[in-house]
Amino acid sequence: MISSRSLLIKLGKRFPRHLALKNRDPYVGHQVGQMPLTISKILLCLDFDLTVLEEVKIHRPDLVITHHPFIYGLKAKVFANDPVKALIAQQMEEMGIPVYSYHTNFDEAAGGMNDALALALGLENITPLASAPMARGGELPTPLPIDKFAKFALRALNVDYGLLIDEGSEVIRKVAIIGGGGSRSWYIAKDEGYDIYLSGDVPHHVRRDIVESRYNYLDLPHEVERIFMPTMKKILLEIDEDLEIVIVNHEQLPKVIR
Repeated sequence: MISSRSLLIKLGKRFPRHLALKNRDPYVGHQVGQMPLTISKILLCLDFDLTVLEEVKIHRPDLVITHHPFIYGLKAKVFANDPVKALIAQQMEEMGIPVYSYHTNFDEAAGGMNDALALALGLENITPLASAPMARGGELPTPLPIDKFAKFALRALNVDYGLLIDEGSEVIRKVAIIGGGGSRSWYIAKDEGYDIYLSGDVPHHVRRDIVESRYNYLDLPHEVERIFMPTMKKILLEIDEDLEIVIVNHEQLPKVIR
């Protein structure tokens, strides 16, 4: 058991709010519900939705921590446009269970999302990109042909598919990655000398720019960010090894139809 104040201070030092504000992401932090004095059980999820609400009713945690903010915008406006979220928030208030979110402050901070993804790829000499510090770059222990690297990356990041643009170097040595929807920073990775850039949610015209620039890009499902849960669990247990952590990993990849 730990006081909620102590827990939030420790997490705030590791994942400071100013990183999110720098990334024009003002809706991190406390989302709904009142913080209890002490915390012994925490539920972790990527997104807070109706499925997770049912898990909350079963497990009755003292706190829910999400990666993506449950309420992204002014509460009154979000609830007016999304009655489901309004209902979820009402039920969380009635149960007295708060929701707290760490988003781009978790992505950019040392030991957060993108460090975890780089480590999952087995990269060495991991460092933030100079002009895109949320992203991480590093080197493979052994260079790989691009097709073998792409298949390796899918296994390492626990996803079933990716979309590969292989217009650049045929051998991959240096890799840059950012989880989620960071495709528009591909040119920074290219300019900083990385052989391939990995991210997700790439729009058509960004993809065309990458092709025309003769560069390599691996488009990954946004769900690679599920690594948030085991990473945050490890961090929480470093803060207090007696905490009970419940992980809800309910987001499934869509089916690939060929």
